[in-house]
Amino acid sequence: QVQPVESGGGSVQVGGSLRLSCAASGYPSCNLDMSWYRQVPGKDREFVSHIDSDAVPTYADSVKGRFTISREYNTNTMYLQMNSLKPEDTAIYVCKILYTGSETWCRRRGEAYWGQGTQVTVSS
Repeated sequence: QVQPVESGGGSVQVGGSLRLSCAASGYPSCNLDMSWYRQVPGKDREFVSHIDSDAVPTYADSVKGRFTISREYNTNTMYLQMNSLKPEDTAIYVCKILYTGSETWCRRRGEAYWGQGTQVTVSS
C-alpha cells in the first residue's frame, strides 16, 4: 500500500529509449517528493533524478540532457523518459517517495519509502 511500485524496465540496444513509471500512494494533507536511484552489483546506489511537489526537476550530470522526469498529480505517478541509452545506464532503477507538507497537517511528513526496482539493460 505505501511502498511505490516501478514498471517499464527492459532490454534495449545502445541509443534506444525506455520509459519507467513509479506508482505511489497519496496521503491526505501531504505532498510527495519523488526520486529515481539506480544500483548495480558491487557499487553504491547512485542518484539519477528528482522531482519535488512543485514539479521542479533535478538531474545527475551523467543523465542530464538524455533523461526527463515528470509526474501526474491525480494518479501520484512519476515517469522517467530515458533516451540515448548507454551501456553504463544498465542498473536496477529504484523509486523513492518522501511525504512532505505542513508539520501541522501532514501526518506522514518526513516518511520515506522505496520500491523494489525495475531492471534496465543496455547492450552494445
